[in-house]
Amino acid sequence: MKPFADRVSQFEAGIFQVLNEKKQEREKQGKTVYNFSVGTPDFPPAEHIMKAVSEAATKPENYKYSLADMPQLTEAVIDRFAKRYGVTLCADEITSVYGSQEGIAHIAYPLLNPGDIVLVPNPGYPIFEIGPALAGAKVCTYDLIEDDGYLPDLDAIDEEIAAQAKCIIVSYPLNPVCKCAPPSFYEKLIAWAKAHEIWVIHDNAYSDIIYDGREGRSFLSYPGAKEVGVEFYSLSKSFNYTGARMAFLVGNASLVQAFKKVRSQIDYGIFYPVQIGAIAALTGPDDGVKEQRVAYQRRRDALCDGFTEIGWKFERSEGTMFAWAKIPEKYGTDDVRFVMELFDKSGVLCTPGSSFGTLGKGHVRFALVLPVTTIENAIDSVKQSGVLL
Repeated sequence: MKPFADRVSQFEAGIFQVLNEKKQEREKQGKTVYNFSVGTPDFPPAEHIMKAVSEAATKPENYKYSLADMPQLTEAVIDRFAKRYGVTLCADEITSVYGSQEGIAHIAYPLLNPGDIVLVPNPGYPIFEIGPALAGAKVCTYDLIEDDGYLPDLDAIDEEIAAQAKCIIVSYPLNPVCKCAPPSFYEKLIAWAKAHEIWVIHDNAYSDIIYDGREGRSFLSYPGAKEVGVEFYSLSKSFNYTGARMAFLVGNASLVQAFKKVRSQIDYGIFYPVQIGAIAALTGPDDGVKEQRVAYQRRRDALCDGFTEIGWKFERSEGTMFAWAKIPEKYGTDDVRFVMELFDKSGVLCTPGSSFGTLGKGHVRFALVLPVTTIENAIDSVKQSGVLL
């Protein structure tokens, strides 16, 4: 048979698949596993959201092709952005997507021709790079380093590359490094994008999971943002609606409409019960979202402070449902070896930072997806294992 497409060879087995296999092997041996590797919320969706989905799923008419977003869903997004972020949206500035991951993968198609340059963060979430690469774009990374607070130095981006680049992907609070960006950064980003005629794609997955009194804002809340970009807004982490795959692309109308044109060729719209559940989430009370934020902060404190107390320094995460840290000095920068040894000796499973880019090497990411008491047990297991000595 003729060979598969060249693009298949670009991708190896995902790190989460490899780690999951290790987890399954240990569980078969009857040993305890503390799984901090995958960022899947362990909190349930709110009762009113599940009720809306389940009731809608009993109606036969809701099993037809939806073809488009329900008008009530679009209105719910408009209302949400107005109340939550102080942002005014119009209907032509909104479209649903099957989760931000799918959206970021597909936005490259209406935006980028083969060979066009896209700027992505290093370290950063893998789909930021994979999506443009699948469209044949040229991916150039911008460095995020601790000394700069993991913020991009826009002035350090090569002028020739900036002149040719078509878009830049940005995300704060940022997974995996767990940092937030100040308003001054966004103001500079918008001015820089205008000057270089570069589209900004902002991934806003974690604005409801921010700590220590910080304000989770939308990129679109800054003046001029709609002129240069769009934002992905997800219900996955705020509302624990992960499996439903419900997110939105909002912002610049021309880019949103170009995106809708491409997506209309590859899908028939989001399942009506999922849309109805999203309406319930967007228009319902936010008490659960706020309570969940407090719970995540307790977990962050337990994990970051707990590891620091036993000799492994963790800075407190500023936002996202993760924590990020350098590996112990004796392992150098070999984060994969450390992750495997940590798991073998303690049962604690986390993600090597190198899976998020070359500048993630020598770091690890922990997902805050276990209760405080379990986190405390995991820390004790690490302490007893001797892996930090």
